[in-house]
Amino acid sequence: MTSDDTPRFWTVGPDRVVSLEPFVLMGVVNMTPDSFSDGGRFATVDEAFAHAMQLVDEGAGILDIGGESTRPGAEPVAADEQIRRVVPLIARIRTRSNTAISVDTTSATVAEAALEAGADIVNDVSAGADDPAMLPLVARRGVGIVLMHRLAAPREDSYSDRYEREPVYGDVVRAVCDHLLARVDAAIGAGVARDCIALDPGLGFGKSVAQNYELLARTSELAALGYPVLVGASRKSFLGAVSGRSDPEQRIIGSVVAAVAAFGGGARIVRAHDVGAHREALLVAHAVLRGGGVS
Repeated sequence: MTSDDTPRFWTVGPDRVVSLEPFVLMGVVNMTPDSFSDGGRFATVDEAFAHAMQLVDEGAGILDIGGESTRPGAEPVAADEQIRRVVPLIARIRTRSNTAISVDTTSATVAEAALEAGADIVNDVSAGADDPAMLPLVARRGVGIVLMHRLAAPREDSYSDRYEREPVYGDVVRAVCDHLLARVDAAIGAGVARDCIALDPGLGFGKSVAQNYELLARTSELAALGYPVLVGASRKSFLGAVSGRSDPEQRIIGSVVAAVAAFGGGARIVRAHDVGAHREALLVAHAVLRGGGVS
């Protein structure tokens, strides 16, 4: 599959689609005290709202709101606490902006509260496996869902550059594709519409440094599955392992390069903390891929 064959739209609601032409940026808004890069920075609704609007101004077409960190070693957060963190923000954004909103959660209870407040998408790092009510909820509401690959729950995981023993996959790309297809079958079996599904290889989730780069290098094989591909490399440790940047906030250049590489392979949804930098780089990459054409 070439990049021209990738889906051009993603259905995220009964009356809503997100254009993937040439790409869509998903801006990260973490209302968490312990996220690996910006934990605690946007602790209040006012702070998080201001940040979200800045991301929209920079070019975010989706805002990804999370109330539970998924960094390696993170402990689960109760559903009521996640709701307390994210729902007021989602409701406020919805009153001020028509930008698509995703909720980053594995809890159907949280997802339902977020959808009621105005969210359009569920970004589930467990691919609907943690909560048996998740896929039926998504099917019933007709909203978008991101199905992500991970090897283990966050509290059982490690940063990519800190494994004592690297995860064993054989062919990591084939293993990720097979897992995601199995989760697609589960979602469709629960009634989720095919065009509501996007796939995420889960960079940094249960992968060594080398395995993350293998996935990036072979993004075209993920795109060949026929679903929109989301890539989320932003500020992650496997970038710092190569660039020498130990501070996540100093990994912007590496993040952008990884996103451009994935875009060249067919990824069309890019989850990023630094939306403006990603937008500029991806626009240039798009022009290059079109042979100099600008559209």
